[in-house]
Amino acid sequence: MDLGLTGRIAIITGAARGIGRAHAHMLGTEGATVVLNDLDATALAATAQSLADEGIAVTMLAGDAADETFVRSAVAGLHERLGRIDILVNNAGIGVKPAAAVADLSLADWQRMLRAHLDSTFLWSREVVGPMRAGGFGRIVNTSSMNFTGGGRPGVAHYSAAKAGIVGLTQTMAKEVGAYGITVNAIAPGYVATELISTFSADMMERLAIQNPIGRLCQPTEVAALVAWLCSSHAGFVNGECICMDGGRRDFFWG
Repeated sequence: MDLGLTGRIAIITGAARGIGRAHAHMLGTEGATVVLNDLDATALAATAQSLADEGIAVTMLAGDAADETFVRSAVAGLHERLGRIDILVNNAGIGVKPAAAVADLSLADWQRMLRAHLDSTFLWSREVVGPMRAGGFGRIVNTSSMNFTGGGRPGVAHYSAAKAGIVGLTQTMAKEVGAYGITVNAIAPGYVATELISTFSADMMERLAIQNPIGRLCQPTEVAALVAWLCSSHAGFVNGECICMDGGRRDFFWG
């Protein structure tokens, strides 16, 4: 199936590794010019070089995805240079550290988590609306989590709240911009086999794998394939959705 992404300009935040890198590779393979953002400039450069070696058109925007000044300048500069922005995949975020019950959670850790996930999603989404409206086309895909769709779990209230906020932003924004040819959707992955969980013990990895009917972890390429479709011309009537990718688990238990 031709996804109709050839020539599209796609921004991916948190793109240096893991799921973000998979998004960049998938969209780039489908013909999009991929604009990679990450705070880790060294890892970002390595990913960009790897993609370029495969013939993918790549641009880098190294910087903090939750810094308003950086985001505003980056999007404006990109639009001026390339003349359009078609796709935004909000993937940037941080891991659940420290995990703590609400009674023990500091305000600083709460705000740090919301800044990394929710603030970054808001900032990039706000800045790309103008260029997308000018072009009459836009696809924004945000990253929630089964920590929200499955009801959360003890110790990660700050993470679950950030991911819930992303869904609320997605649904509201979808109503605001749909008339301009822009769709806004979210995905809610379960555990994905990336570097982020590579430090888990073998026992923990096994437990995570069997806690859904499919009996394994999700692969980054599976997440990227869904996102690529949501960014395509075939998904023009899918708007304001949060698509769960938890292998059918739905409820969140910890065994």
